Amino acid sequence: MAPLPPKFDITPEEINRVVAVFYEAIRHHPGLGPVFARHVDDWPSHEDKVAGFWRNAILHERSYDGNPMQAHREAGDVRPGMFSVWLALFDHVLQRELRPAQAAAWSELAHRIGRSLRAGVVEKMAGPDGVPRLR
Repeated sequence: MAPLPPKFDITPEEINRVVAVFYEAIRHHPGLGPVFARHVDDWPSHEDKVAGFWRNAILHERSYDGNPMQAHREAGDVRPGMFSVWLALFDHVLQRELRPAQAAAWSELAHRIGRSLRAGVVEKMAGPDGVPRLR
């Protein structure tokens, strides 16, 4: 069986660079930075894991074995509104770091994954009336 082609034209090095630039921006973001800081104590390891996720999602590298849905649910302080802020910051980094076609393709994939994560987090947090519970 032939390997799957990449979802779009990008190198592993470009993926790694985007992830590093993005998490540098996250660390300085007034809303997202403190949330990430509560959960990430080894930034290089976290960035490597996330870059592996993206290399797997885009290049089919099989370089990631985590469960993003579970990680976001278990964090306990991820709120549905954070996803739109995260995606806007990610889009900004994509546009700054990549060629337009690359940025557009990765953004589309990130927004699709973000919708799925947001739905999973909201569903997990929702009470019987569908309104998210506050902890």
